[in-house]
Amino acid sequence: MLNTLNNALLLNNGLPQFHLFQINHIEETIDTLLKKTHEQFVQIESNLENNQYTIPELYEISIDYIEKIEYPLDFAWSMISHLKSVKNSDELRESYEKMMPRVIEENSYMSQSKPIFDTLKMLKESNKLNSVQQRIIDSSYKSMFLSGIDLENNKKKRFNEIKLELGELSTKFSNNILDSIKNYELIIDHQYKEDMKHIPLYARELYSQSAQQKFPKSNPEDGPWKVTLDIPSFLPFMSHCPNSELRKEIYIKYISKASSGKENNLPIIKKILNLKEEIAHLLGYENYVEVSLSGKMASNQDEIENILNDLSEKSKPYALKDLNEIELFMKEMHPKKEKLENWDITYYSEKLKEKKYKFKEEDLKPYFALENVLKGLFKLSNHLFSIDIQEVDIKKENIHTWHEDVKFFHIYENTFNGTNKTYIASFFLDPYSRPGEKNGGAWMNTCVQKSKVLDKKPVAYLICNGTPPIKGNNDTCSKPSLMTFDEVVTLFHEFGHGLQHMLTTIEDAGASGINNIEWDAVELPSQFMENWCYHQPTLKSFALHYKTGKPIPDDLFQKIIDNKNYHVGLGMMRQIYFGMMDLYLYSHSIENEQDIIEIQKQFSYKYLVKDIVEEDRFLCAFSHIFAGGYSAGYYSYKWAEIMSCDAFCAFEEAGLENEQYIKLLGMRFRNTVLSLGGGTHPADVFKQFRKRNPNVDALLRQNGLL
Repeated sequence: MLNTLNNALLLNNGLPQFHLFQINHIEETIDTLLKKTHEQFVQIESNLENNQYTIPELYEISIDYIEKIEYPLDFAWSMISHLKSVKNSDELRESYEKMMPRVIEENSYMSQSKPIFDTLKMLKESNKLNSVQQRIIDSSYKSMFLSGIDLENNKKKRFNEIKLELGELSTKFSNNILDSIKNYELIIDHQYKEDMKHIPLYARELYSQSAQQKFPKSNPEDGPWKVTLDIPSFLPFMSHCPNSELRKEIYIKYISKASSGKENNLPIIKKILNLKEEIAHLLGYENYVEVSLSGKMASNQDEIENILNDLSEKSKPYALKDLNEIELFMKEMHPKKEKLENWDITYYSEKLKEKKYKFKEEDLKPYFALENVLKGLFKLSNHLFSIDIQEVDIKKENIHTWHEDVKFFHIYENTFNGTNKTYIASFFLDPYSRPGEKNGGAWMNTCVQKSKVLDKKPVAYLICNGTPPIKGNNDTCSKPSLMTFDEVVTLFHEFGHGLQHMLTTIEDAGASGINNIEWDAVELPSQFMENWCYHQPTLKSFALHYKTGKPIPDDLFQKIIDNKNYHVGLGMMRQIYFGMMDLYLYSHSIENEQDIIEIQKQFSYKYLVKDIVEEDRFLCAFSHIFAGGYSAGYYSYKWAEIMSCDAFCAFEEAGLENEQYIKLLGMRFRNTVLSLGGGTHPADVFKQFRKRNPNVDALLRQNGLL
């Protein structure tokens, strides 16, 4: 009998009790929950086989009651998966990997239940459900079909074997990247002191802080310094270190992450591609792209490729111009340097930007203290969406987190008198990078989803990998988290995802928040929020110098605007390269690992304007398409960006200085895009907001390509 008093995995009535989490609870707890869930599910199957129910009763049994019986297992496994991504350890990995096949097996059993499938078919054809319920039934029916429900015995057995193996491969892929980053460090000693002087102080402080574990006497001025492959460390080094050989060393390590030795992801990629192709064939599709698109807005691969190639055709001249500009500037700086190498591009691009716009990234960072950025973000959300966001005193309110840096917030309906506030949702914010235990990148994930059946309000995890504070020996040496402008944009982006999860008005969990939204539409609110980082009143509301409190000067803000589309052609072509390569990999048979390398080269030649280096194994760290939700769907970023740019154009057309009308538009955006979740098709949601279909010219115009 499990003890529920101190087992975080079983305490699921409220927020996760991270302080009680123990790795040695995982196996017994998940095993017990799996057995209980299975027994209850089998009882539902038995009841449905003796079908004497009305349509509303069938919906309640097959959707609502299943949600109830799945919740304890979902809560526990979600907590374990979350901790694996933010507080990884060998012990946690071992338990996770041991139990994951069991969880996948149970999911396969439930997703291949004939009584449930037959019930969904009956509900699908009944025409007696409301529109949200109908969307949930239609997608559940399709999901079960894609889970192999109609396969014969041997094919179903093979399908389930593949699902198990894909789960294991995805986990191994992520772990290899994490280990590859953890196992590399570039220690720079005093002989490179002159080179290090060119690197901004904020970066040297970070490198010194990182080095102090091995070199306690390290300081920002004299070193030694430790540079790693996580972005807050890697990017400033590539942008500012004048020593080309040092840049080359870390660049080669970065673009070849997880591609050799025991951390080699290349054989894993081949297996993933082969297995997903086999799944497609088992389900009767020609390739995995067709499987992926069966649940997306885009109708077929040709439609996507036509859009991406059209963007490529319009962007490539700009990209060539960008590269030529960098090469000419390199010659101007170093006439004897014969060739612009790949590890030189970021450096010379940064120096050229400094010359053109007369500012440096370190000029901006003092204005972007995390606390001030959050205040500005929350003020904007209040103005647009009429919500009030308040940080919770974690100790006072007895909220438990997985790390001391994690913050927690409540969201309320905005009330002018401050009384009788209506609580809407909450979110955790984990803002800083922690190489070795926390996955790279940034994401929003579900902690608790809105549900009338379970009487739950939504709670989100917002995870970033920003620059951590500098902790000195005294107050004069210490600094708060000073963000790069890109980190500010990333925070706004992830908060946009969080808003769609938290401001949903759909109470059916199967369509609340981001649930049941076609995958190529989920980036709409996140990319929409990014635009406000370039809106002067919004930016100036939080861009305050961390020492003086003075707002960012107008001339520095203008330089951000001037810089917005700096070398956008190169960036656009890189995203198109990713999207087109993803579609190709999942629509063609891959015979061997060398084919993968050759495909990357071919697509780089076609879409990039600078040849990649021989060591480039970018795909070995492309988590989005091999360990995330973007397999055969990376194009979604550009697809959704068309909608997000067009949505923001509505605010520009209204006049961003017209505060009253902007407020009305903001509420319309909330009541459509942020509210309707997966209960309405995203094309219809967009039309409700914009009163027409999206226009691709908005994307080109906002990126300076028209």
